[in-house]
Amino acid sequence: MWHLLYNAVLLIASPVILVLLLAKQRCRRGLPQRLGWEKGLSGLFGLSRRPDRQDEQDGPDRQDRPVIWVHAVSLGEAVAVTPLVKELQRRHPDHRFVVSTVTETGREAVEQRLAGVAEHLYAPLDFPWVVSRLIARLRPVLYLFVETELWPNLLRALHRRGIPAVMVNGRLSTRSFARQRRQPVRSFYGGMIRRLSFCLMQSDRDVERIIALGADPRLVRKTGNIKFDQPAPPSTPSGSVRESLGLRAGERLLVAGSTHAGEEEALIDCYRSLLVHVPSAVLLLAPRHIERAGQVEAMIRARGLAAQRRSTMTASLPTASAGPRVIVLDTRGELASVYGEAELAYVGGTLVPIGGHNLLEPAVWAKPVLFGPYTDHCAEIASLLSESGGGRRVADAEDLTRQVARLFERPEEREAMGRSARRVVEQNQGALQATVEVVETLLRPRRTGSGTLLEENPVPLMAGR
Repeated sequence: MWHLLYNAVLLIASPVILVLLLAKQRCRRGLPQRLGWEKGLSGLFGLSRRPDRQDEQDGPDRQDRPVIWVHAVSLGEAVAVTPLVKELQRRHPDHRFVVSTVTETGREAVEQRLAGVAEHLYAPLDFPWVVSRLIARLRPVLYLFVETELWPNLLRALHRRGIPAVMVNGRLSTRSFARQRRQPVRSFYGGMIRRLSFCLMQSDRDVERIIALGADPRLVRKTGNIKFDQPAPPSTPSGSVRESLGLRAGERLLVAGSTHAGEEEALIDCYRSLLVHVPSAVLLLAPRHIERAGQVEAMIRARGLAAQRRSTMTASLPTASAGPRVIVLDTRGELASVYGEAELAYVGGTLVPIGGHNLLEPAVWAKPVLFGPYTDHCAEIASLLSESGGGRRVADAEDLTRQVARLFERPEEREAMGRSARRVVEQNQGALQATVEVVETLLRPRRTGSGTLLEENPVPLMAGR
């Protein structure tokens, strides 16, 4: 009954869904593919990808290889799942890997980080005919999805075809758990969760919550957060990042990454206060959605500060002027490296009720990490950083200003925080290996008692029907 009701609501709401997707620039480009209209363009059944030399060596038989489909929503999920895809591809070079995303930032992350390893696909909208058509084309032997992307029609179609579906790096925020545990929503979600082969969760809290929603405890594992297993950003020649940002000798960088409207204004006020004590400070703002760069730049100038977009800088003229200024990072793929040049980092989505973004990116560089009170999307990492002394939670904009000024004036405290932040990363690695070990049980060839080799994709462990 719930399935029929869901599809009825989906059908009625479809015009609104299409309008919303068309209105969002970051979702517009992949819409034909998401609706199942685009096919036969290039790559695997019309999937977009970059050609590589391996294709030439593999020849036409590459099209017939078994497919492992990995779904990541946007940039953060695509970055998180990159090491997992690479490790699975290393173990199973005879398979093809397809990574789907919803947003353009996700697509770019896949094409940059997994070039020659995986092909990109815009995730299908959850209409029954769209997902069924895509599955028939892909014929995946395994479907992995990051965090809690539960799509009823997709999971139902996979289950009907006996294709294992695994939640990796699973988490349930307080808000979503509170919503999903209410009846009758709980029974709806429980039906989806029971179709999964495994639920691989980040923390004990997530394990308890997914079981409370109806998951079979035998199929739930605490594997940890694979974001701890991200490789360090590639090394660059000494000073090259600073030079590319137009930073002069003696200038001190404050980086605010993945910021949103509301906290950017607070950061500008914080920076203006900091300049009274540290006139050599430079602020770099990296909006979470770079299409907002224009309005962020206008806001900065309206408050009387010089601003420059990273995209306008060149090697010969990296910045228009020296002195106090705000650099707006409106390019993709640079933030992780830029954190390495910071004296202090603030991670956005935490002073406003978003839930927070990747607190580990600056921690990898042994940088002190500041964040606000809204960390529901990264609660465990925020707690670990706070408890270790590697991170500091600020209550509001005024507290942010106080903490930034304090740490800029106390280098020993700042360096001790950075070392503690790096230790948090090192001490919590291992989720990648734990995840791979579980996934391997669904890919490993099996033998019968008589020694007969069974096909590589075994019958999945399904609790639901």
